Amino acid sequence: MTALQQILSGAGIVAQESPLRRSGRVLRPARTPAGAVVAFAVTAGLGLTTAEVVCALLGRPLGWLPVSDLLEFAAHHGWADLSLPALLTAAAGAVLLLLAAVPGRSRLVPVETSDPLIVIGITRVGLRRTLRAVAQEVEGVERARVRLRRRTIEVRVITGPESSGSMLRQVGSAVGDRLASVGTLAAAEVIVRLRRRGL
Repeated sequence: MTALQQILSGAGIVAQESPLRRSGRVLRPARTPAGAVVAFAVTAGLGLTTAEVVCALLGRPLGWLPVSDLLEFAAHHGWADLSLPALLTAAAGAVLLLLAAVPGRSRLVPVETSDPLIVIGITRVGLRRTLRAVAQEVEGVERARVRLRRRTIEVRVITGPESSGSMLRQVGSAVGDRLASVGTLAAAEVIVRLRRRGL
């Protein structure tokens, strides 16, 4: 692997990143097909336009693109005058540009490993089930529901009417211990909400 390939693949910044950030970056889908389509379309369009403009400046227009007709059309028409197919084409182009520029959302939650060459992820559903099972193991908890957010993990527990506030701390520490043992979401804050049955 050359130095350029290492830089482009991100190997040059591995030492600066935390293992969780690196895993999250690697597990995020790149949307390569949309990027390839957009790159090809933009390259072809700009290449044709450049060739036409350069040849027109030299006094020998190629005639591939009707530049003078397009300029005259743009001068005498507004956005309201465009046809529905033209608007749909412009909207599809904008959507393709967004898809190519913004990476997709990963379906896996990164897991921290000590080896920088290993990337591991756990499904969001699997992590929710694991944390829900841990919360339900706390004495007095009848049911639990877990929601994973960007920086927080919300755990809602349903208990009997005799439950106390110490149960919140027990559920929070149990969920935190499981997160630490799994090695994921190190920066996430655990929020526990308690609801008594019948209230």
